[in-house]
Amino acid sequence: MRVLIAAFVVLTVAQGAWNASSQTPVSASQLVREVIYNELNDHARHGFWRYWIERQSQGGTRLEEQVETADGPIARLSLINGRELTPEAQRQEQDRLEEMLNSRGEQARQLRQFDEDEERIGRILRLLPTAFVYQFDGEEMGCYRLRFKPNPNDEAHTIEARIFHGMSGTLWVDERSKRLARLEGRIDENVDFGFGLLGRICRGGWFRLVRVQASASDWKTKSLEVHLNVRALLVKTFARDTSELRGGFVAVPAGMSLAQGLALLNQNKEAMEAEIAGQRRGDNGMLAATDLAVPR
Repeated sequence: MRVLIAAFVVLTVAQGAWNASSQTPVSASQLVREVIYNELNDHARHGFWRYWIERQSQGGTRLEEQVETADGPIARLSLINGRELTPEAQRQEQDRLEEMLNSRGEQARQLRQFDEDEERIGRILRLLPTAFVYQFDGEEMGCYRLRFKPNPNDEAHTIEARIFHGMSGTLWVDERSKRLARLEGRIDENVDFGFGLLGRICRGGWFRLVRVQASASDWKTKSLEVHLNVRALLVKTFARDTSELRGGFVAVPAGMSLAQGLALLNQNKEAMEAEIAGQRRGDNGMLAATDLAVPR
């Protein structure tokens, strides 16, 4: 009898400990609010990185090397459809970059576009806590998994919010850092603009975003897939199928100019291309930080 009682006590304590460990610390909606706060707060203090980007669309595949600078990112085209650029194409790419560095108007245009993209990302993130209703759906590889669907009580005052009203999906949150690790969504209902006269995003589209932790505080996009059917002016329906893969993240000094970023792209070009080839063969998209000389 003592043995049975002792066993019962042990099982009860173990069950309680398991329940405590499996319970999430806050509600699903509160967790999303904390995640968005972390994303916005850490993004404002982000580091600067060098990495490669492989973009695939209906027009083919393009691979670029990119460096983030204080004046926005600067990128150089390296491969087209998996093939190296011809000597003539390399010269044209280098001329394009040098011409950009000599044109204040072009620099201002690119920085303005970059700032607009950053503002749009922030605007979308701020919508997430209220645009959807969230529900815990278990844990997976160190992440909380949350299902989401449109919040019927949230009014759509922007284009982004209207798209959200036709969307549902799944959100993964890193348990330790409370950062966005993965996001998958699908368009469940047609989204019309101008009562369908200006355009429509057709139901059935979907997207997938995967992020990776590049440092103690920085998370970077590792892959992005977007598959949408869009109809414009009730005349033409076209598919927007794009995918983007990033890797080889190496921290670079903050405060670099565009000229310094270009010089860094030109530095150790062969070594970087070898690293790109290795990463594209199936590595996890992260490289150990290396000491990089900052061109002056």
